[in-house]
Amino acid sequence: MPGAKKVLVKTFGCQMNVYDSERMAESLKAYGYSETDVAEDADLVILNTCHIREKAAEKVYSELGRLRQLKDERRREGRATQVAVAGCVAQAEGGEIIARAPVVDLVVGPQSYHRLPELLYRARSESRALVETSFPEEDKFNKLPRRTRTHSASAFLTVQEGCDKFCTFCVVPYTRGVEASRPVHAILDEARALVDAGVAEITLLGQNVNGYHGEDEAGSSTSLAMLIRRLAGIEGLERIRYTTSHPRDMGEDLIAAHASEKKLMPYLHLPVQSGSDHILAGMNRKHTAAYYLDLVTRIRKARPDIALSTDIIVGFPGETEDDFAATLAIVEQVGFAQAYSFKYSPRPGTPAAKIDAQVPEPVKLDRLYRLQRLLESQQTRFNAACVGRTFPVLFERSGRREGQLVGRSPYLQPVHAFAASELLGRIVSVEILGAGPNSLQGVIQAA
Repeated sequence: MPGAKKVLVKTFGCQMNVYDSERMAESLKAYGYSETDVAEDADLVILNTCHIREKAAEKVYSELGRLRQLKDERRREGRATQVAVAGCVAQAEGGEIIARAPVVDLVVGPQSYHRLPELLYRARSESRALVETSFPEEDKFNKLPRRTRTHSASAFLTVQEGCDKFCTFCVVPYTRGVEASRPVHAILDEARALVDAGVAEITLLGQNVNGYHGEDEAGSSTSLAMLIRRLAGIEGLERIRYTTSHPRDMGEDLIAAHASEKKLMPYLHLPVQSGSDHILAGMNRKHTAAYYLDLVTRIRKARPDIALSTDIIVGFPGETEDDFAATLAIVEQVGFAQAYSFKYSPRPGTPAAKIDAQVPEPVKLDRLYRLQRLLESQQTRFNAACVGRTFPVLFERSGRREGQLVGRSPYLQPVHAFAASELLGRIVSVEILGAGPNSLQGVIQAA
């Protein structure tokens, strides 16, 4: 019966996991599941996990400890509960999860979640925990239902998975596999379905999204720039974004698309990771600091108003104070509107975890603090420079205060403004009156 059972999907990590969680919930709808935010009401709890950093994995095990208590309480009330662990921790640790947390009924990797209903049925009928972390030959996207729902005017759309770069600190090639791109027609079909459901903005996702090379209808390879131009032709789709990019795959046609395609937002996430060539070589990043700076120059020449964000790791094995100074220098030179910064965390199975020259934890913490102070000052300065400007804002949700809506500027900043709820899902001109470190405040121009 529709809605007879409740599922809670809790997402950890990246935007691709958000997308995957939505698709898992959609696949379960046909089997009688409706979504809930209340764990106590859930007949099924899915933890969609991230394995990029150690703390992300430990959070999963802490959550499983709480779920064990919840499962016991529901059992005493005569209510059965299934617990599934999906995503990259599932792929990396497999059966170890069940050994460490027997509360788990199913472990399923990111390439097999289209089989979720079948696997849950088997786990229940066979009264045993299952592990499915293979890389099946069938395309999971072909097995998933057509998109029919959306929670917002903005949505994620996965176009590419996996990575062939093999950065020495990263688990993605081992948990998501080699690079694979979806066919153009499948992406266009999904985008049209999202627009029909009320979506005005789509963010294209991939572990190495600008390495996209999916086949078009004629069997020819299509670049991300070409895909963006095809998507821009969809009536009702007003905004296009993409993430996450690798500097080595930022081709000239993609740079040119930022100059010519009006629907492509002037915001680009371009991870640099370090400003030291010595560390970049150790990371196997395949670019130098000079290459990155030249790339930024070319991008800004094509789109002068573009805002850049980045990822940076401090305390990579062998990082000296001079290496760290080079990172501070490249941050100063580029000037980022937003950034994600982390201290290096060894991930089991990656080459960097085996390097002897690990940086002491206090040194990593000190460097991260100094880097974040610089990055925060740049973000605050960028936001302050927006005061007095008028931006087209896509309102996505209600704010915390009565009568307040929250949307996104072209630069992805949250914008708060008092407006009628009828404006949800619409793009409205907003004059920016104030700026905080993480968001903007404005008033609708017509008001």
